[in-house]
Amino acid sequence: MQATLNGHLIAESDDIVESGGYAYFPPEATHLELLVKAPKTESDHACPHGVQFYDAVLDGTRHERAAWSYERPQPKMQAVGGRFGFWKDVKVA
Repeated sequence: MQATLNGHLIAESDDIVESGGYAYFPPEATHLELLVKAPKTESDHACPHGVQFYDAVLDGTRHERAAWSYERPQPKMQAVGGRFGFWKDVKVA
């Protein structure tokens, strides 16, 4: 499975965990050099799983909050802890 944005490969792996309609990629399969931590919002701070959103920066363009990871997942989200999910303009297939 791949996560791409505007023709750029952001993540690729067969080791995918699906939860809530999203595919979560392991960090070692994710091009972390393309992701920059986004400032946390009030709702991010309220998330019980310790969510951290990331902006994707490609060709000098910032795609806000295109990815996220749960840094302190509660038991029901433990399987996706530390993995990366993608949404908005990121295509996952």
